[in-house]
Amino acid sequence: MRGLMRSDTGRAGGMAVAVIAGNVIALALTVVFARVLHTKGYGSFSALISTFIILMVPGTALQTTVAREISAEIARRDPTPGGQVRTWLRRLAVLTVGVTIVSIVGRDVLAAIIGVKEVPWAAAATLPSGCLWLMASVSRGALQGFQRYRAVGLSMIGEQLARLVAGLILVAAGAGVTGAFYGTPISLIAVVAALSVPLRRQLGPAQPSALENRLRDLLSRAWAPVVALGLVAWLQDGHVIIVKHIATGRQAGAWSAAAVAAKAVIWVAIGVSLYLVPETARRARTGEDARPILLRTLGVIGALAAPAILIFAVASEPLLRIVFGSKYTGSAGALPFLGIAMSLLAVTFLTVQYKLALHRARFIGVLAVAAVVQPLAILAIGPHLTSIALGVLAVQAALAATMLVLAFRSEGRMGHDFEEDEAPELMLSEA
Repeated sequence: MRGLMRSDTGRAGGMAVAVIAGNVIALALTVVFARVLHTKGYGSFSALISTFIILMVPGTALQTTVAREISAEIARRDPTPGGQVRTWLRRLAVLTVGVTIVSIVGRDVLAAIIGVKEVPWAAAATLPSGCLWLMASVSRGALQGFQRYRAVGLSMIGEQLARLVAGLILVAAGAGVTGAFYGTPISLIAVVAALSVPLRRQLGPAQPSALENRLRDLLSRAWAPVVALGLVAWLQDGHVIIVKHIATGRQAGAWSAAAVAAKAVIWVAIGVSLYLVPETARRARTGEDARPILLRTLGVIGALAAPAILIFAVASEPLLRIVFGSKYTGSAGALPFLGIAMSLLAVTFLTVQYKLALHRARFIGVLAVAAVVQPLAILAIGPHLTSIALGVLAVQAALAATMLVLAFRSEGRMGHDFEEDEAPELMLSEA
């Protein structure tokens, strides 16, 4: 068993278990706060979490980039691998302080943008939480590069546990929605502090000049994954923010509960993409057609989406009542349509990962159009949850059909739309 855990298979399996455990705890957090917060409060909490999920995208892409860079430095026997990370973390800490000050001053504006005017101090924590996520992502990426997978995996689990415990303590103290959301920055501060211990043992001396040049190159190469996956994150969670603006507090809470249930298939797609991306890149580099890989992964999504949608169609009301509570059944009529829409978004997500693995970027324009059309459609429909779900479904159906045509029309071989020396992988599951 010790030999297995030290092998590549054991390390990969350990990371997978850590991600799954973190997701289970995150799901428990969602259900727990749906129970302890009233419906209106849960709607606000979900809008704040959705905003944070969207802000996570740059950090997630950066984590992969940092891990790759440090692995390359170790492979070429650099005497001080990761020497730039310490300086980078210091600069990010300064950025976090500055963003926190600006967020506090502009908290009412942020609250109005997110649609949570009743909790401006919670809104003030969204941007600093995004900065803290950048710091945590850099730390995890560095430790991945040093093959400290155990520390990275434990930090994923610890983050979700700390978020749940801190949020519950603050809610019990009377902080309400603000306290529930403050569990997020508190947990990230704890993660950054905890990871600083193994990092300090691994990092070489800082090299500011090398850092500046390297980061500029890395960020220029990572623009396509960041933009594409950011748009997917907006399509996945932006509707929660829009509904919070146009619906009543009770309706927004019910919609948020339906959104959590409907996104189950997307979580599966994230896991499947961990196979799709490297296999696509490998086949493309050897001159093989990678489209059969995409087709097989889409088959997996279809096989899992069908029973989920059937459950939503025949038992949406009892499902929402049992999991979230009777106060959240107002979205029962919308759940089947939203479930289909999110299943189609899972298809879009896999095609996006497939195109990125092939170094394609021109499809981003299609995502951008959908990202604009979806909120406009919701605003035009108004506060009618089932009608909103049908509108989201229409946008996602058109987007998925277009992306499938783009994916299968072209050859599954490496392109040159953007410069990237390794296929990007999305880890939104950490959300």
